[in-house]
Amino acid sequence: MKVEQLYTGCLAEAAYYVESNGEAVIIDPLRETKPYVERAEADGAQIKYVLETHFHADFVSGHLDLAKVTGAQIVFGPTAKPNYEAHIAADGEVLKVGKVTIEVLHTPGHTMESTTYLLRDENGKPYAVFTGDTLFIGDVGRPDLAVKSDLSREDLAGHLFDSLRNKIMTLPDEVIVYPGHGAGSACGKKMAKETESTIGQQKQFNYALRADMTREEFVLEVTTGLVDPPQYFPKNAVMNRMGYDSFESVLQRGVVARSTVEFDQLANQEEALILDVRHESEFVKGFIPNSISVGLDGQFASWIGTLITDLKQPILLVTPEGREEETVTRLSRVGYDNCLGYLNGGIEAWKKAGNEVDSIETIDADAFAVRQQETAVLDVRRKSEFDAEHVVGAQNLPLDFINKLMDEVERDRTYLVHCAGGYRSVIAISILKARGFDKLINVAGGYNAIKASGKVAVTQYQEQITEL
Repeated sequence: MKVEQLYTGCLAEAAYYVESNGEAVIIDPLRETKPYVERAEADGAQIKYVLETHFHADFVSGHLDLAKVTGAQIVFGPTAKPNYEAHIAADGEVLKVGKVTIEVLHTPGHTMESTTYLLRDENGKPYAVFTGDTLFIGDVGRPDLAVKSDLSREDLAGHLFDSLRNKIMTLPDEVIVYPGHGAGSACGKKMAKETESTIGQQKQFNYALRADMTREEFVLEVTTGLVDPPQYFPKNAVMNRMGYDSFESVLQRGVVARSTVEFDQLANQEEALILDVRHESEFVKGFIPNSISVGLDGQFASWIGTLITDLKQPILLVTPEGREEETVTRLSRVGYDNCLGYLNGGIEAWKKAGNEVDSIETIDADAFAVRQQETAVLDVRRKSEFDAEHVVGAQNLPLDFINKLMDEVERDRTYLVHCAGGYRSVIAISILKARGFDKLINVAGGYNAIKASGKVAVTQYQEQITEL
């Protein structure tokens, strides 16, 4: 028996490969099929099942394409109603894979169709449980992401309480917990950095599995402090339930080299968004006017899904050489399938053709220390980061909500813009510049560099303690 976790850091997402005696199972695959097919071929195994823990909201799963390519059967848990052929397994149903078995455990709460899969070894002993978004390491799935549910988040949290107590916590302590996500995913509130654990460890350290916790306490804790999910979540959930274009067709359409003339014509004719995925340090030196920076080397997919509100938005790419296919692939993982191609030769070709190039003024932390005394400071970190500590007098404009809060920025005022390390500030400035704001100065290294310089006054949150 082989069990492998296939982790994708950009989405903080874990897919799984299980193989026994020439038969394999893939759990919660990403959009592209090649990695899973090649993994099975390396073992001389046939993929028998593609198991889905629920209709995912934070990425488009690859179950449909993988089933077509391999002949595997798609499996969902009870109450799932996909718009395509799939096996809807009964609670407690056992699937045989080689010499091992996988038991279907219906665990509603994150969503009503949410299901976990219990892997038993060749001797029938419980070995591992694939919990999807029901149980994370240090956390549980948020109960407010179900699509078309008549239940409140409090109702769903109640179901989650029962699922955890009756299906998960009753498993032997030594059973390995393999969750659907790790730290950085918006599907939970405070996941640990680890990507696997055991039932015993989670019963000891996970706040939601506290033995003496009442249902009321659980519901309150898991529903408190939830922020609005990224706008693309419900749209991805619908794609996963209703179906979507094949990944190969998306790739074929998107990985097309465009000359500078073609690129410019398409941008105008199709009203395409120009997406520049180079590193932010390269983007600030020179970019096509009105293009948006979202660097591939950061939390690319989640920021794309947060900031680009239309999944069908036509997109043209400026990429580092050799990363064109990677970019189209990562866009497709969150449902952005309308890529029209990439600029052949990149920004250098654009410059050589004599086209206009824009840039962003960038200063370091030392220069910031001098200029911030007379210039407004715009902090684009999340509100929780800002509340924890920030430059005295700074204004908070979280990148997550920049489209909603843009009116709070004054067009005729100069701003020094920073985030934590420099990635998000360049994204924010590129968006604002595309909307006509032109008095924006980027702070390289962000708040981390500002604080390290020791030259700027910062305010830090301190918990107020009252003596009784």
